[in-house]
Order: sequence, then C-alpha cells, then structure tokens
Amino acid sequence: MVATLTFFAVRLIPGDPAEAILGGPGSQTSPEALAAVRAEYGLDQPVFVQYLAQLGRLVTGDLGRSYALNQDVAPLLAGQLGGTLLLAVLALSLAWLLALGLATWSTRGGRVAWYVGSGLEIVAAALPHFWLATALIVLFSVWLGWLPPISSAGAAGLVLPVLTLAVPLAGFLGQIMRESLLTALESPFVLSARARGESERGVRWVHVIRHASLPAISLSGWAFGSLLSGAVVVETIFARPGLGRTLLNAVTVRDVPVVVGAVLIVAVGYILMTLLTDLAQRIVDPRLRAR
Repeated sequence: MVATLTFFAVRLIPGDPAEAILGGPGSQTSPEALAAVRAEYGLDQPVFVQYLAQLGRLVTGDLGRSYALNQDVAPLLAGQLGGTLLLAVLALSLAWLLALGLATWSTRGGRVAWYVGSGLEIVAAALPHFWLATALIVLFSVWLGWLPPISSAGAAGLVLPVLTLAVPLAGFLGQIMRESLLTALESPFVLSARARGESERGVRWVHVIRHASLPAISLSGWAFGSLLSGAVVVETIFARPGLGRTLLNAVTVRDVPVVVGAVLIVAVGYILMTLLTDLAQRIVDPRLRAR
C-alpha cells in the first residue's frame, strides 16, 4: 500500500522523469534523447504498466535504479540511512529526557509549576521544525557563535538538528507524562507504598515513573516515525546528508525509484519501532506479560 500510494503520488507531480535523468528541465536535450531514455527506463509505457513493473521489482527485493543519479537505489539509501537513524535516536532520547524532567518538575512544584510546565509543553509541541531550526541557527550560530549552522561530521554539528527534532516531540510526550504522573500519584498503590514506609523519592522513581511511562512508551513508535519524516526538513536546513535530504531531492526531480525506496524504509522503520515499543511495554508492565 505504501509503495502504491507513493508511486502514484510522485507521478502526479508536474514534470517529465526523462528530463530529470538527462539533467533536469534546463538541460535542453533533444527529443530523440528523451525518447531513448523513456524507452530504456520503460517510461514510454502506460503508467499502470510502469507501476506493475515497479511492484514486481519490489517483490524480489530490488528497489530499482535511480533516474537522476543512475545508480542502484538500495546501496544509495543504505549509505544515507545511518546518519538519519543516528539523528532520530538521539532526538528521541533527548525528547524523553526533556519530557520526563519537565513532567516531574511540574507535578512537584505546585500550582505555578503546573501551569508553567503545561504552557511550555503546549508551546514546544506547536513549534514547526523549519521555524525552530531557523531560530536556533540565529541564536546559537549567528548571535552567540557557539555552534556551526551546518551539520558537520563532528558532535557539535549534531546539537542543533537534534534539538530541532527533540523539542516539539518533548512537548507532546511531556503532556502525556504529566497527566500520567498525576494519575499515578493518586492511585492506591502509591498510598500502599507510602504506608509501607518508602521514601518519596523511592515512590516516584520505583513505582510512579514506571507506571506513568507506559502511555509515552506506546507513543514512541509514532514518535520515531515522525522524527524520520521531520528529518526531511532538518537535514535540508542544516545541509546534513541523510535519508530525508535524499528523499526531498528525489521528489524534486521525480525520481520515482528513490522516493518509493525511501518511503518504504521509513514505513518499515515505523513498524519495527512499534514492535519494539510493544516489547518495552511488556518489560515495564508485568501485567501485560501475564496475558
């Protein structure tokens, strides 16, 4: 289904894939050259025939050959996948830390902390990636000069892209965690733990956090998928090599095999992450293991 929707969505974009293969609309290639390329890549066939051919290759594990780059799609995407996965994993980890810290503070600091924490979460969740990335570049690169505006190979080049992806996600996760923490603090098992003489720190970190993290864990699969999609914007703004930037370039030139392959990788990553979150929930909550 993902491959089908992606294929026809890309074909609806105005432009000729044969021109992309020969250098783009400004290449001023001859009609004969365009006809030869269409015949070589099967672009002279009806769209449905092209779709069946693409689907047949996917069934055998062949992602095809890039129109614009003239190389196999599988090794092309494999070379870009590592950087995007690193970015997504770091952003998800940071989002969890920010959300957990803000939710814990807002449930312990009284009414003022509650309203401040709630406001920060709403604002963070509403921040678009492209706006936040621009603001971070202006603040930390232009005004303060602390971090590079372009994501280089070093660790410093990862800070701004990771922050751009993590802050909005932390807003979503923080709202879920804060409500879960409040519900857990009012649960009977907390009263029972306190009655047994456990310290407030032990009650929160042994019982409450474990219980309150379940809804956020279930959202982590969706969150990972959103990070992979958000990498398209972030990698483009910070000029960072990766799957997202490759996908955007492929959409621009209507490189159908690359677009389909990249979207399939994102879909598979989302499915695998969802399975991992299900396993994590069973580890955290013994009640699920008993089912």
